[in-house]
Amino acid sequence: MLIAGDIGGTKTLLALYTAERGPRRPVAQAEFPSARYERLEDVVSEFIGQTKARPAAACFDVAGPVIGGRARLTNLPWIIEEQALRSRLGLRSATLVNDLQATAYAAPRLLPDELRAIQAGEPDSTGALAVIAPGTGLGEAFLVRCGAEYHACASEGGHADFAPGNDLEAELLGYLRRREPHVSVERVCSGSGLPSIYDFLRDTGRAQDPAPLAARIAAAQDRTPLIVEAALGDPLANALSAQTVRIFVSILGAEAGNLALKVLATGGVYLGGGVPPRIVPRLEDGDFVRAFIAKGRFEALMRAIPVHVIMTQAALLGAAMLGLRRLQGS
Repeated sequence: MLIAGDIGGTKTLLALYTAERGPRRPVAQAEFPSARYERLEDVVSEFIGQTKARPAAACFDVAGPVIGGRARLTNLPWIIEEQALRSRLGLRSATLVNDLQATAYAAPRLLPDELRAIQAGEPDSTGALAVIAPGTGLGEAFLVRCGAEYHACASEGGHADFAPGNDLEAELLGYLRRREPHVSVERVCSGSGLPSIYDFLRDTGRAQDPAPLAARIAAAQDRTPLIVEAALGDPLANALSAQTVRIFVSILGAEAGNLALKVLATGGVYLGGGVPPRIVPRLEDGDFVRAFIAKGRFEALMRAIPVHVIMTQAALLGAAMLGLRRLQGS
């Protein structure tokens, strides 16, 4: 039996799998708030205790770089090591993989009902694929063709510099630079970064929300869900939230296009993470595609690149696929 997990800054999702049932039919699954635990082993031990399971192997995708079987999570004060997981949990093997690498591993194996097309394009069956995933942070990865299969490669592209695409975004960059010296694209293109856009628009007087909504957002520990809900529910009344999400979508489109150009992702771009499935109507209304294709002389190339939203837990699915494959020795 395999235990697989998607380890994020906000939540940890764990599941049990068998070779017979495969990666899409877990034996058991549970979600845990990551911040309540001091280390991953505590979460896994609790889950194993709940299920009375005896897994032989584990494969966990983590929100941070994995180097030499060791990971320090970017948005959570955890250090995770494969060797420690094996010894403390009594496992035969334990594998750590970057969460975007796991998502990328799953991407070409996703079923049609697990995707939502934003731009149909004209996919190149031999071309690279790209994955960009705004969740708590911003993850990026890509896949290159190796013979008959794709090889998934991790990156930390979300921590590259934020590049404004227009005058308003340039003002946003200046606003954020007064707070911190380095403004990565993650600071404005993630669940944790979206409130930065909201604050900029509010503080510069460009828009406002009704007073009761503004008070609820101000008091919330996590403001992003309320902002998104308001923007989708009544964009005319909730102008500040609506403009925040519009700018976010434009920045996401531009960065997805940047990633596609950098790896020449003619096979397609996949939008993963927790945010895109929640804002599909805004991704479909044109702003995303306009920003995605706005690459000057390469606009025609960008129009040919398919773009899909991943509508399932692809990181966990990828970890399960990879873990089962290794458990079976193939």
